[in-house]
Amino acid sequence: MSKVGKVLIVGGGIGGMAAGIALRDAGIQVDLIDLDPNWRVYGAGITITGVTLRAYKHLGMIDDIKTHGAIMNGSRLSRFDGVFLHDLDEPALEEGVPATGGILRPVLHHLMQQRLKAKGASVRLGITVDALVEGSDGVEVTFSDGTKGVWDVVVGSDSVASKVRALAFPHMQAPVETGQGCWRVTAARPPGFERGEFFMGHRYPAGITACSAGNVYLWLLTPHTPGTWVPEEEMFDRMREHLADFGGNAGWIRDHMQPTDWVNYRPLAAILQPRPWNTGRIVLLGDAVHATTPHLASGAGMAVESAIVLAEELARPDRSVGEALDTYTERRYPRCEIVVSTSIAVGKLQLAGARPDEVGKLIGGGLHRLAGPY
Repeated sequence: MSKVGKVLIVGGGIGGMAAGIALRDAGIQVDLIDLDPNWRVYGAGITITGVTLRAYKHLGMIDDIKTHGAIMNGSRLSRFDGVFLHDLDEPALEEGVPATGGILRPVLHHLMQQRLKAKGASVRLGITVDALVEGSDGVEVTFSDGTKGVWDVVVGSDSVASKVRALAFPHMQAPVETGQGCWRVTAARPPGFERGEFFMGHRYPAGITACSAGNVYLWLLTPHTPGTWVPEEEMFDRMREHLADFGGNAGWIRDHMQPTDWVNYRPLAAILQPRPWNTGRIVLLGDAVHATTPHLASGAGMAVESAIVLAEELARPDRSVGEALDTYTERRYPRCEIVVSTSIAVGKLQLAGARPDEVGKLIGGGLHRLAGPY
């Protein structure tokens, strides 16, 4: 039997929920808390690459994604004005795992919430951690509502602004803005849209992913001046202006998007935190420790993979908690480094006006490396 009886997960996003599902599958008691009393998530769609789908297969959620999202027959590369260039080679990684897909982020969160609860995890909302005191047999946690408890392991999966990281890893820094901002809109699906699309050759790279039978989301990257922001009431018109030169399905979305469509802009930031990712019985996961930009569409995938690996190591009866957490870090660091470093490098090339083939080669190389086992 595992030396770990119960785990506290701080943060109910993708990484935290994936960890809870995987730990429950390993027979470990899970208590999850989230600061939002309504456990909501905002956002457009999310691209789910073959690497990410493989991780969700491990959680038993492939059919959920197929039913409630959109599975596509690969992707295509077009010039920004809509002229088709070529299809991208995106073979399935293994039998039963589609090449690529997408889903609305709120839908994905709801599916994971349902699965986590069905596995028997305990969920408390509207609280976070105020203090963490480690003893020889566990971590005493003081919550923001004044209650306390002791757990064998505490997992900090509480976003880029992690409270667990601030309390237990004060030497770590917050993610650093990369100089790009990402625009997203959830809109109606263009007629005949069957493959994901990337648009190259413009100073603003863009792409489209199907996320349901009737919806897609379009993303677009622009230079960002650190410290600046775009008022919410200006986002719709500003995004349409940025798409002025685009043709094909990107132009169709520009012409048909509505003020009621969900439009968002945020500056991109990333960081790969230094090892170790644990201190005693406290460990970090997901954006709290390997925050990345969307250039490889692998942030969610890395969080789910990390959750699975963490559960595997904690479930092993032949290792102490410290050994399990050390091994988790060593297994995860190289793959997360691929995603973070490659994504940052792609963004720099785009800002420098590099040729589309140069950018594509770097992205393809990163995705090829991720196709290996985790």
